[in-house]
Amino acid sequence: MLIDRNPLPDGLDERLRRQLAFVAEVDQLKTVLRASPLAAAERRENDAEHSWHLALMVLLLAEYADEPIDVGHTMRLVIVHDLVEIYAGDSPVFDPAAVVGQREREEAAADRLFTLLPDDQAADLRALWDEFEAGRTPEARFGKAMDRLEPMLLNWLTGGGTWHMPGATESTVRAREAGVVAGSTSLGAATSRLVEEGVRRGWIRPDAPGKADGQARGHHGYTQPHQHTR
Repeated sequence: MLIDRNPLPDGLDERLRRQLAFVAEVDQLKTVLRASPLAAAERRENDAEHSWHLALMVLLLAEYADEPIDVGHTMRLVIVHDLVEIYAGDSPVFDPAAVVGQREREEAAADRLFTLLPDDQAADLRALWDEFEAGRTPEARFGKAMDRLEPMLLNWLTGGGTWHMPGATESTVRAREAGVVAGSTSLGAATSRLVEEGVRRGWIRPDAPGKADGQARGHHGYTQPHQHTR
């Protein structure tokens, strides 16, 4: 644990000691790099930045949720959802090898991480993580929609971003778009426009004819994208 590098002073309340140790441990989230590029700088986004961005998006875009949501609860879900990646690492969605065993890695990380907290808070945060992963509540569906929309917006702002990865084609990008639609049909429609225009501009490869269950769009006149440096 990070706190072991400089143990807290003696005499602190045990509950507070465990809470501060957890806060220190999750500082590692700032070091977990995602595949997504930043729009504002020539570097990749980290998980802490991503989680903050999702929380802000929930606050600003909640009016587009298809079902009524508790905004505060949804913000808690998106703040917690990637904490396990401090142990499990990020798994880029367009890298098939990276997602093998992802669920098992993240479950093991959740078992390890949340138990650092006092029992009541450990149960609360684990319940939030499980709720987000299951995606069965309106709040979890909208949180997942933001988790899909944010990297798509970054890809748009950087001229393709992770859409240039070898595993990204129109059908695999649209599979991510479906996660937006599940929480908000109006934001899903906006995302669809980004994808359509991304294909037209050559940022997203159309699927080869017959490869994408009817989603191939070879008529867009795809050309090989430039090498993207973000």
